[in-house]
Amino acid sequence: MSQPANTFDTYDTKGIREDLSDIIYDISPEETPLVSAIAKTKATNTYFEWQVNSLRNAVGNFHIEGSTTTAQAILPTTREGNYTQIMKNSIITSGTNDVVKAAGRSNSEMSYNILREAIVQKLDIEKAIFENVARVAGNATTPRKLGGLGAWLKTNTVFNTAGSGANPTGSVGGATARTNGTQRALTQALFDDAMQKTWVSGGKPDAVYLSAFQMNKALSFTGNNNQRQTGAVGTVNNNMAIYMTPWGQVTWVPCRENRSRDLYIIEHDKLAIATLRPMKNEALAKTGDNEHRQIVSEQTLQVRSEASLGAVFDLTTS
Repeated sequence: MSQPANTFDTYDTKGIREDLSDIIYDISPEETPLVSAIAKTKATNTYFEWQVNSLRNAVGNFHIEGSTTTAQAILPTTREGNYTQIMKNSIITSGTNDVVKAAGRSNSEMSYNILREAIVQKLDIEKAIFENVARVAGNATTPRKLGGLGAWLKTNTVFNTAGSGANPTGSVGGATARTNGTQRALTQALFDDAMQKTWVSGGKPDAVYLSAFQMNKALSFTGNNNQRQTGAVGTVNNNMAIYMTPWGQVTWVPCRENRSRDLYIIEHDKLAIATLRPMKNEALAKTGDNEHRQIVSEQTLQVRSEASLGAVFDLTTS
């Protein structure tokens, strides 16, 4: 039906007030499952060290009656370490922008954005832990870097040896990055192999960290009835929350910051974040009609027992 002649409508009206919602909808991911799950400890130096030890292998233990007892050789501890990594995010706002009233902010523009940068820095920490990056001592022109999980794991790894994949070669953990090999698809056999190796080494893993793509691959593992109706009619459960093997029971944790080509089998209490400087909001020097602040923190990854962790590397990502 057409509009009557000379109807004065909203297209003709001048000065209609804008209707802008006072809520800002943020769709960005902010979960850090590994950082949130592992222990937190304190570092007191830029090179954080700890000791690890292991039991000797079992042997036949039998002796002649009345024989002289010989002392058992003692296995010394191994000294491990990782460098702390400085992380910084800064925000600068003009003096005017910090006093005008903007929709969706209960506080100033600076306060709003500082909070967001603190969340992002936590994501940066999670990403650094999962990286295949060797530790770097740093100097006056080179930043220190923490050695990520890719540079630590070598005992219970499954990778493509036929495709030039190789474990880190350093004599100490985190000293060298691993060599990426030719990628191939994740299979149940590859995963079970890594789980078995971890168990044989004494590990008791409780979680698996992997990308969304690899999670979809895992959903097709034999024994996981992916398409089944549960509860109300029309409800379909397409999930695998727990995977039970002879080598242990693990929960599956999709993680956005984990490199998609890597799958990690984690025993949570064998990892920790050692913090030299907790996250802090600091004011920086003014350079004019503005305010400049930074979020800064310094921490490293502690791998308390590399042999308690496992991984499947060199996985296809598409």
